[in-house]
Amino acid sequence: MKAVQFAEHGGRDVIEYGEFPDPEAGRGEVVVDVKAGALNHLDIWTRKGLPGVDLDMPHIPGSDCAGVVAEVGEDVTRFSEGDRVALLSGVSCGECEFCRDGEHSLCSSFHIIGEHVRGVHSEQTVVPEENLVPVPEHVDWETAAAAPLVFQTAWRMLLTRGEVSPGEKVLVLGASGGVGHAAVQVAKHAGAEVYATASSQEKLDYAEEIGADYTIDYEANDFASRIRELTGKRGVDVVVDHVGAATWQDSLKSLAKGGRVVTCGATTGGRPETDINRIFWNQLKVIGSTMATLGEADDALQHVWDGTFEPRIREVLPISETARAHELLENREGFGKVVVKPDSEY
Repeated sequence: MKAVQFAEHGGRDVIEYGEFPDPEAGRGEVVVDVKAGALNHLDIWTRKGLPGVDLDMPHIPGSDCAGVVAEVGEDVTRFSEGDRVALLSGVSCGECEFCRDGEHSLCSSFHIIGEHVRGVHSEQTVVPEENLVPVPEHVDWETAAAAPLVFQTAWRMLLTRGEVSPGEKVLVLGASGGVGHAAVQVAKHAGAEVYATASSQEKLDYAEEIGADYTIDYEANDFASRIRELTGKRGVDVVVDHVGAATWQDSLKSLAKGGRVVTCGATTGGRPETDINRIFWNQLKVIGSTMATLGEADDALQHVWDGTFEPRIREVLPISETARAHELLENREGFGKVVVKPDSEY
């Protein structure tokens, strides 16, 4: 088969598209003919190299894909050849205290396909049976590939960890990105009043289309000051911050007393200065969230399959142009997800 791969960490020039050994299904595993894949910002960090993550090289990136079951291994019971499936990329052991409690993303050995082990941006891939979900016939491959990681992440962040309730005010930073645009929709679905930031009027217009009540151009405005203006100096109940160092202080400033900031990532750096005085005096909560449980992922995707949530796709490219897909994410070009399709499917 052909696969996206890199043999060393670095810039976009390390990305290659070439031959790779065909996968074989082991016990409890499924081989999938990939019809579409999607990128996430973690693909950028994986390519550049993550501290403490020692990858087997060459590494195939990619944590989102959808396709057709080509082969099933021994003991597979949920799927048969020809089934339409999508990937849930979080891998848990199923046996530790957290897994037994249903908290799969807190698993002692939790890891992500494409980030910690070989990913799925290839013509075929092999994954554990439990990491696949059925895709209804009416759902197109681009939607099925683009939805799983970001919508399960946003669902857990806002509903489980953030405990957003109807009538609360929620600020979503970076609303044009994958997690951001999913979080806008999940917050709106939860009955919140949604505030969203982005870097252009076009992106802000898209954010309004998918549910934002108020939008802020963060390049033209200090978003924390703007939030104070829009809320009568009160602030918001919840901030969704997956940006990190560049926004952290203003995220805390944007919160009402007793508010909470929920984070699932730090694309601008994970070691920001923080205002501890503001945290204890205003009794703020800082909440971490990673991916989702299998049940949460099922719930989030059901809302994608029935059309409640809509993954926005900024561009669809042949998988041989994955370097360009990385460029789109790095340069923050467009709104929503970037999808790649095997050249034979494009």
